[in-house]
Amino acid sequence: MTRIHPAAIEDLPERTRESLAYAQEIMGFTPNDVLTMAHWPELLTAVEQLVAVIYKPGELDPVLKRLVATITSGAAGCRYCQAHTAHGAAKMAGGDAEKIASVWEYQISPLFNEAERAALDLALAAGTQPNAATDEHFDTLEKHFSRQQILEIMGVISLFGFLNRWNDTLATELEEKPLSFASKAYTEEVWDPGRHKRD
Repeated sequence: MTRIHPAAIEDLPERTRESLAYAQEIMGFTPNDVLTMAHWPELLTAVEQLVAVIYKPGELDPVLKRLVATITSGAAGCRYCQAHTAHGAAKMAGGDAEKIASVWEYQISPLFNEAERAALDLALAAGTQPNAATDEHFDTLEKHFSRQQILEIMGVISLFGFLNRWNDTLATELEEKPLSFASKAYTEEVWDPGRHKRD
């Protein structure tokens, strides 16, 4: 059961509704975590600005950005963000459904290339506790990515460090669209919504 209930949309001030509209635009649905942050409008504005910088078109492929977020979130145990980012990789960034469903087999799947494996290896290491990232991760990344691309990978990992803890600690209820997507995309061994289930 969620520990702080989301704000009601009709009770939000105009500026906060604009933040909600932005979240709907980049996600394709109304996210409960944004509605929870809406209780603290300054925080929501700050997170919106961070998300806008990290998710805007850059040098890193937008599907890979979301898969980095999926692996980071899964490693941290946040099924809410894992479902959101997998859904976003498919529905908002146009990623291949088979590849997204195989993301937890990225180290052996022929659907992933060496550059993607390097990025996802770092995401997995950085998402675990304690942080398991090493110099070797960055040595491998530098063979495939520019400094800007590596910074974008780090931006995604760091953003989801915050979002994973926010949503997992508050047991934010998972919305129907990402829940349905994750339930269809992943096997039972990989996918369990855990504390983010509906009551």
